Parts: sequence; C-alpha cells; structure tokens
Amino acid sequence: MYFRKIKGINNEEATVWIKEDSHKFLKSNNYNYLFKYQDGNFFRWGINQDDDPDYSPFGPEIFDMEISTICHGIGSPCKHCYKSNTPIGKNMSFETFKKIFHKLPITLTQIAFGIGDIDSNPDMFNIFNYCVNNNYNMVIPNVTINGVGLTKEIACDFSKILGAIAVSRYNNGDICYDAVQLLTDKKMKQVNIHMLISKETYEDCFKVIKDSKNDSRLKDLNAIVFLLLKPKGSRNNYNSVSFEEYRKLVEFAFENGTKIGFDSCGAPFFMKTIHNFENDVYKKYLNFAECCESNLFSSYCNCEGIYYPCSFSENIKEWKGINLLNINNFLEEVWNNEITKYFRNKLVNQKHSIKTCRICPVYPQIYHNEIF
Repeated sequence: MYFRKIKGINNEEATVWIKEDSHKFLKSNNYNYLFKYQDGNFFRWGINQDDDPDYSPFGPEIFDMEISTICHGIGSPCKHCYKSNTPIGKNMSFETFKKIFHKLPITLTQIAFGIGDIDSNPDMFNIFNYCVNNNYNMVIPNVTINGVGLTKEIACDFSKILGAIAVSRYNNGDICYDAVQLLTDKKMKQVNIHMLISKETYEDCFKVIKDSKNDSRLKDLNAIVFLLLKPKGSRNNYNSVSFEEYRKLVEFAFENGTKIGFDSCGAPFFMKTIHNFENDVYKKYLNFAECCESNLFSSYCNCEGIYYPCSFSENIKEWKGINLLNINNFLEEVWNNEITKYFRNKLVNQKHSIKTCRICPVYPQIYHNEIF
C-alpha cells in the first residue's frame, strides 16, 4: 500500500491510499470515498456518513472516454445513434491516450471506454492494459460494445483486463445475447445489457426483461441497464417515453425480480417512480440512484481529447470543449474552469420536488416537466 497527499480546488487537502488489486481510499474533511478494485463497489460520503457532498473538489471519480467513432452498425447505420457514427471515423491513438491519462487526477477510479466496432481501434488492448499497468495511477477499464465480431478469444482477453462490460441490445437480440454468453462463459461477473428506452424500442424493453429470465444465454447476466433517449444525432428520429411509460417498465422489472440499472439521465424518472414506495424501500433504492453527475463526479472526452461535461453535451454551443492535450494542470484549467463551474452550479443549485434530484441542463425537455 502507498499513499499520496493531494490538493484540490481552493487548496483543499486530501490523502489518497492505494492498495493495488484491493482498494483506493480518499480522505479529506468534506469529501471521502472508498473504491474496491475487485468488484467496482464505490462508497462516497462528506463530513460524515449521512452527508452527501455536492461535488468532488479533487477531480472526477469516473471518466467516459471515446477511443473510436468507427462503426458499421448492426447491419446498417443505427437510426438513433446520437454520435452518428459511420464506417469512416477516427481513433484515439495509444500515444494520445497516455498523454491524456497522465493529465487526469489520481482521484480517478474507472474509465468507461466508448468504441464503435470491436476491431475499430488497433490500440484498444494496449489502452486497456495501460490503465492497470503504469507507474502513475491504477484505473479500472470498462467498455461498451455492440456485440458484433466478438469471439471466444476476444472475450477471453476482455475477461483478463476489464472490470465491467456492457453489450448494447438492438433489434437483433441474438447478437447481444450471444455476446453476453461468450463473456459470462469466461467468468466475467459484471456483464450488463444496455437497452435504450424510447417509443420505438419500448416493447423490446419488456422483452429483454422476459428474456433475462427465460433465455439460457442470459443466466449469468449481471443486470439490464436502461438508457434514456436524448434528442441528439443527425440520424436520430426516435421519440421519448412519458414518465408513466417509464414507471410501468421499472415496476415490471421489479415484479419479475430482474436486476436493473439506469444511466444518470434516467435517474429522475426512477426516483419519482420509487418516491411513493414504502419508506424503507424508497431509502434503500435511493442509495443507488444518482442523477446527472457531469462535472461533479464524472467527465468525458472524445477521441481527439476534447473535454466536455458528458458525451451528450459535445458540440452543443453553450458547452465549449477544452483540449486536454493543451493543458498543464487539470484541476486549474479544466475542473475549475469557468465553463465547468457554470455547468456544475446549474446542477447543484436546482430545486425540485424530489430531494437530491438534479435535472440535465443540456436537455431538460426530455423530462416533459413530469418530475416536478
């Protein structure tokens, strides 16, 4: 085990203890966390265990990083792809990744990688391996794939290095389910399905819950993670569901005993769904629900190293990107940048009827004013 003394925004001091292959522990007066490398369990608290800090003064806990935009889609370009990816795209090189990695604070615990096709970036495994084998910071790599082209050999390599992997489910469920089986057969414990919630995919959302109980390929699936549709992407003409439709889906999953998760964007709908549950049940699920955490506890950069609060804010006029390759001090030039603080303040200063609920400042319209 070794430790480091660090300083954050406004010179706040903290100590970070790192025990490789076991845990990372950060302690300060107002912000603390414990991250377990083996299973990804993460615990955060403030001045005491009942205090929930508004944001990390020391930098992000998790980072979303795009390393390729090259994607052939599932048979054809996906209509709802908010990145509007095509077979002609860009990759982040291994050298670019290392430059960015060493600029990120050691508070970082995980990187969630975004790729198109599995074979789109030839440096993918070099990047993954570097996360855990370097002399700067041990970070757990995770990735989301579409399932196309996954082989037993690649699944085996994934199982040796990744903490978690998500397989996106599209119209052809077999591609997703076959990929899940290949990964769980290699004893991966944190294998999830990503399922978009929209009017057009709504019936499939119920089907994947049923399939998780009845399809043998999914017997070792960890959870189904539902993703809320955002109105982004030149090809995206899908439509959002209402809160009532979202509520029915969550309650159906509970009735079937299905393990589910959701992205931060969908957390306000989830929190309203459980708001009228029995008090002890509500408190139990509330501990696992976190609304938008961009620029509070998480961050994103695209394959060119341009930083944004999240991938959905990329190229949105109000949220100017920051080139991570051109900075010297992440905390000063990014985490404490005026545009970062502006986004952060829009989140933490919100007042809503559901306690602790933070609404996306980029696409507030996706909630139809139904969570207020």
